[in-house]
Amino acid sequence: MVSQKKLKITATSLAIILLWLKTYIVYKTSFTIPIENWIQEFLLFINPLSFLMIVLGAGFFIKNRDRYILTASLVLSFILYSNVVFYRFFNDYLTIPVLFQTSNMSDLGSSIDELIIWQDLLFFIDTILLAGLLKLRPVFLRISSVSRSEKRAFFLSAIAMVLFNLGLAETERPQLLTRTFDREMLVKNIGTYNYHLYDLFLQSKSSAQRALADGSELAEIANYVRAGFKEPDKKMFGIAKNKNIILISMESTQNFVINQKVNGQEITPFLNEFIKESFYFENFYHQTGQGKTSDSEFLVDNSLYPLSRGAVFFTHAGNQFKASPEILHYYGYFTASLHANNKSFWNRDIMYKTLGYDRYYSLADYHVTEKNSVGWGMKDIDFFQQSVRHLNEMPKPFYAKLITLTNHFPFELDEEDQLIEPYTSNNKTVNHYFPTVRYTDEALKLFIQQLKDQGLYNDSVIIIYGDHYGISENHNKTMGEFLGKEITPFESIQLQRVPLIIHIPGMKGQTVSTVAGQIDLRPTILHLLGVETKADIQFGTDLFSKDRLQWTLLRDGSFITQDHVFAKDVCYDKTTGEPIEKRFCMPYIKKAKTELEYSDKIIYGDLLRFYNKHDLVRNHRGESID
Repeated sequence: MVSQKKLKITATSLAIILLWLKTYIVYKTSFTIPIENWIQEFLLFINPLSFLMIVLGAGFFIKNRDRYILTASLVLSFILYSNVVFYRFFNDYLTIPVLFQTSNMSDLGSSIDELIIWQDLLFFIDTILLAGLLKLRPVFLRISSVSRSEKRAFFLSAIAMVLFNLGLAETERPQLLTRTFDREMLVKNIGTYNYHLYDLFLQSKSSAQRALADGSELAEIANYVRAGFKEPDKKMFGIAKNKNIILISMESTQNFVINQKVNGQEITPFLNEFIKESFYFENFYHQTGQGKTSDSEFLVDNSLYPLSRGAVFFTHAGNQFKASPEILHYYGYFTASLHANNKSFWNRDIMYKTLGYDRYYSLADYHVTEKNSVGWGMKDIDFFQQSVRHLNEMPKPFYAKLITLTNHFPFELDEEDQLIEPYTSNNKTVNHYFPTVRYTDEALKLFIQQLKDQGLYNDSVIIIYGDHYGISENHNKTMGEFLGKEITPFESIQLQRVPLIIHIPGMKGQTVSTVAGQIDLRPTILHLLGVETKADIQFGTDLFSKDRLQWTLLRDGSFITQDHVFAKDVCYDKTTGEPIEKRFCMPYIKKAKTELEYSDKIIYGDLLRFYNKHDLVRNHRGESID
């Protein structure tokens, strides 16, 4: 009888053990969490426990304890599973701002279908098992109530586990909770569930920042920006004055496809030729966060960093910004964005008004049929063909941004549109990526010819750039096979390069090796058009500046300089790709932290509302606003 009593376990303890073990198994099988030593492995193992003890232990005080335990187990399992599905493509963890982006869900279609598999039912097997045990009441399951002293001991143990976990995590990773941009580090040390609690705290904190902000913070940031200002290339100032700007965002296009072949065929034959008569920036990086394409738009138009959590297009569409479209409006430009998608996707219909666009050509402005659509919507060739008509009708000069769609995960393409054979591997995503890139390349070729035919080509500066990665780190093994090298954290940063091609009528082509990012496009474009930007609050630098600092900062805190790469808290020699002493990267680590914090302050505090439109106009006319 004594031994049988010892074997009894409460339903609460059973639920905790099942969820704890499942969470650890998910960590090891569904997430890519690098482990450097036994302490990190130990932290990964114990970090779900304290949260599970507190949440499920609350059932001790609820009358219908079994129902509470089952409901809590199901909810926590769903949170864990949602992170897994999100991670499969974005290689990231959910945040509260991302959960607010529900209006995007109806348009995700085949992308979600591709990410969910029938084996995912196993993520809920523990809840199903728990439900069965609660119904059957086996002899090892304790039915009797828990005494007051047992409850006290239970919660004291839970609190002790919280303190032990946080203490050990802080020892292993000092200032852990200040690294809010590094979700992988947070999950590894405090766990998925505690990370979401911390995310809730951050959301509450950010919501209060606008109410507490004042103009003095903007002055501090302005002083920092102006102190680091680099003089643009005077020879390029106004060289494209009164020319149209045609800005083309290439969906999910990474730079490794340029001048690359698959199955002996060129992936981007048109772009390979077009760069010979254009400025081609071979070390240009995307700097997006969770907002992906919308983040790249935000970067290009504002020269501010996107947020580490969620998308500015959703979270701060009511802010005041000083974006390129608003500035160019004062210079007589008609500003428009063209994208054959639902106008509310990424909240564009609201955000574009905030940024100062005169017109948004959305799905309603295109003739979309089943024949000219695939995957996420209208095929790029048809999109460009119909967009030329819109460009012809616009007042001149214009600033027009065109956003492509076909090369979007899961990279679907009709058989008649396949111009090259897919790559051959065990990875469906990587295999199908190359034909959709090739299709977009062909669409660009036809579009450029149409611009020539319509007389727009010689009167336009054409800027083509990749918006963000298409192949996430989850496919590094296959990418390593394709590229013929191991994809280390250093190589992974190199894969964040995206094409940037700037074609200026009458100028010869040139390959430029300067280290740069999307944040540099706004000052570059305005400088080419003869718009003074010296007093602007922006973090980018003119791409043609001879004095520009050879560096660019990614949203996760990684950065690239002329000689080094800093990624996942490791400094790498850029020539060898090997880790070196951290001191070589130290001069830039503080700069990276400062710029991300300042940019976040501008957005969370809506600080640019203290920089009124009258000052904006005077500023760009070269008048002092002091």
